[in-house]
Amino acid sequence: MSKKRVVGIYGSPRPGGNSDALLDAALEGARSGGARVDGIYVRDLKMEGCRECGKCDRTGKCVVKDEMQKVYPLLLKASAVFLGSPVFFYGFPAGLKALIDRAQALWVRKNLARGREPGATKAKMKNSDLNTPSPQLLAPSSKTGYLLAVGATRGKNLFSGMERTARYFFDTLGFSYEGGVMIREAEDKDAVKKSPAWLDQAFQLGKRAAMGKEKVKSESSKGEAGRPGSWDTR
Repeated sequence: MSKKRVVGIYGSPRPGGNSDALLDAALEGARSGGARVDGIYVRDLKMEGCRECGKCDRTGKCVVKDEMQKVYPLLLKASAVFLGSPVFFYGFPAGLKALIDRAQALWVRKNLARGREPGATKAKMKNSDLNTPSPQLLAPSSKTGYLLAVGATRGKNLFSGMERTARYFFDTLGFSYEGGVMIREAEDKDAVKKSPAWLDQAFQLGKRAAMGKEKVKSESSKGEAGRPGSWDTR
C-alpha cells in the first residue's frame, strides 16, 4: 500500500508565526502517521495571480510560466492538503488567495476529464493529455482538505469567509473539506507555540489525515494559551 501524500500550504507572509506553527505540527503528525509530506511556502513563490485570460479552458493547463507550475503537480498527487493561514480582513492573505485563484486551471482540467468541455471542442480534447482521466481527478471521496487558521480577534464570523473559500478551493481539486483547527484571540506572534493544546490538536489532525481517519470536527479555540476551545460540529 503506497504512502499517502500530504501537502501543507503555508499562507502567511510572516515566517515563524502562529499559522506556521500550527501547520508545522500538523505535518509532523502526518509524518508520524506514515505519510510523505511536502511543504509549499507561498511567501517564497515567484508567481502572479490569475489573469482570467481563459486560455486554460481548452487544455486545463495554466499558460502563465512562473513558480505556480511547481505547485500544480504537488496538488494533483496529494491525498490531503492543509491550508495554514492568518486571517486578513476575514479572508486569506493576498499571496495565498492568488494561489487559490490559479487553481482555476485544475477546475477546468477536472471538468474536461469528466467530459465537460468549457471552451473546448471534442477534437481538441481528443488531442489533449486529458483523454485518459487520471485517478487523481476522478476520486474526490478519497482526498481531503483542512484549514488551520489563526485570528487576533474573537468575531463570531471570523473564519466564515475563509472556510467558504477553502471549501470551494478543495472542491476544485476534487477534495472534500473536512474542517480543521481555527484559533481566535491569538494576537501574540508566539501564542500558538506557547499552547501545547493547540499544537497537539493540529498534530493529531495531521496524523489522522495520514492514517485515513479523515472525518473530523473543526476545533475552534479561544486565545488563552493551553486552553482548548469547544468543538464546532458540522
